[in-house]
Amino acid sequence: MKKLINDPAQVVSETLDGFGAAHADVVAVHHDPDYVTRAGGAVSGKVGLVSGGGSGHEPLHAGFVGAGMLDAAVPGAVFTSPTPDQILPALQAADAGAGVLAIVKNYTGDVLNFETAVELAEAEDVAVRTVVVDDDVAVQDSLYTAGRRGVAGTVAVEKIAGAAAERGDDLDAVEAVARKVVANVRSMGVALTACTVPHAGKPSFDLPEDEIEIGIGIHGEPGRRRIPLASADEITELLLTPVVDDLGLASGEDVLLFVNGMGGTPASELYIVYRKARALLEERGVNVTRSLVGNYVTSLEMQGASVTVLRLDGELTTLWDAPVHTTALRW
Repeated sequence: MKKLINDPAQVVSETLDGFGAAHADVVAVHHDPDYVTRAGGAVSGKVGLVSGGGSGHEPLHAGFVGAGMLDAAVPGAVFTSPTPDQILPALQAADAGAGVLAIVKNYTGDVLNFETAVELAEAEDVAVRTVVVDDDVAVQDSLYTAGRRGVAGTVAVEKIAGAAAERGDDLDAVEAVARKVVANVRSMGVALTACTVPHAGKPSFDLPEDEIEIGIGIHGEPGRRRIPLASADEITELLLTPVVDDLGLASGEDVLLFVNGMGGTPASELYIVYRKARALLEERGVNVTRSLVGNYVTSLEMQGASVTVLRLDGELTTLWDAPVHTTALRW
């Protein structure tokens, strides 16, 4: 294992220290327990947004803390859910009197731990709603979930719900628009290589040099099947077709096309995937009106990519375009 680390047990803590020091104008890092909030704290009268999950998927979620997106993020150990005693202070810190929306990726540990933390917060008179993201069309159930996994579509949920909260929508409205995004976003990914979790010290799964895994999760969970290495265009079609079919997209509809890197794939290859995915959508008469390409929901240094499509209407487009100022996303 070759990694720029000091001690595998200190990776998350030292990452947070560096992250906070580098971006002190945007975020504040808290320890014992670990969580991240907006610099300056919660905004009075605004619905707070909180998300979290295992570390190793940076910039998700701490990279999306800031104006127009999250108010707090809770990073667990690498590929491990944060604990309720981490999540509770983040929920409390995000509450500025208008309630809090928790955005949770559909993994059993995340869902259970957020449920416990929400119950504890509600016992202290914090109004909390929860939206679970389950955009991965690859498998109905997996090693870590009942139902579909939550993957890169989480970025769209956090961005659009964050914009709604920032403009002053109440908790009911922010929850409703988050659920609308969940209902209209789908993703699927591919792995070309495995990653190595620092405290494990070895690749998380075996994948021969001449094979790829279609439909993989962001923790190395198995996908739909292994196939021989194919061209970028062929792989892209294998990812995009199930996404479009599951959404039931019709000619004339508008979408956001999001090609996400898993951490070890160059931008050039992500744009090759984007090129083919966009062409396939246009062949179906679907209008790509918004785009996002880059490493946003990673799996350490795994080589691979995912394709996400979000059906857009006027409301979702306006909220996607709204100003955002975080360390990983800003316009």
